[in-house]
Amino acid sequence: MYWRGHVGIALLAYAPVAGAVRVAGEPGLAVLGAAVAVACSTLPDLDHRLPVAHRGPTHTVAFAVAAGAFAALAAGVAPPASAPTGVALPPWTPAFVGGVATLSLCSHVAGDAITPMGIRPFRPLSAWHVTLDLTPAANPRANRLFLGVGAAALALSVGLTP
Repeated sequence: MYWRGHVGIALLAYAPVAGAVRVAGEPGLAVLGAAVAVACSTLPDLDHRLPVAHRGPTHTVAFAVAAGAFAALAAGVAPPASAPTGVALPPWTPAFVGGVATLSLCSHVAGDAITPMGIRPFRPLSAWHVTLDLTPAANPRANRLFLGVGAAALALSVGLTP
C-alpha cells in the first residue's frame, strides 16, 4: 500500500480502541491515540531511506513490538503534558501509546500483506511469506478506499457523525 492506504488501515484498526477509550471517559486520550496511529502508520516505509531491503526488518512483527515498546518508553519519560483537547492524561498513557503504536505498525504489515509482493512477518525466525494478492500497492482506488473507510470508522467510533 501507499501512505493513504496505510493511514486508512491504521485508523480502521484503531477505531474500536478510540471508541472504547472515549466511552471510558478519556476523549483526550482518544485524540492522542489517533495521532499516534497516523504517525506510526507509515513508519516501516522509512526503509526506503535506510540501507536495508524494502519490506525487510521494518516490516516484521518484531519491529512493531520493539518500536511500540520504544514509543511507550518515550511517552513515559516525556514531561507531563495534556492531550490536544487540554484534558489531563491518565497515568497509563505510556502503555496506551505503546499499544497504539504497535497496533498501527502491525496494521502496516497487514496492509502490505494484501499486495502481490507480500511480507515475511516473522523474519528472521521464519521465512514464511504472506500475500493475499488482492491489490497492487500502487492502486490509487484501493489506497483512497482504505483512507476513506478508516476515517469514517474513526469518526463513527468517537461519535463525530450527526
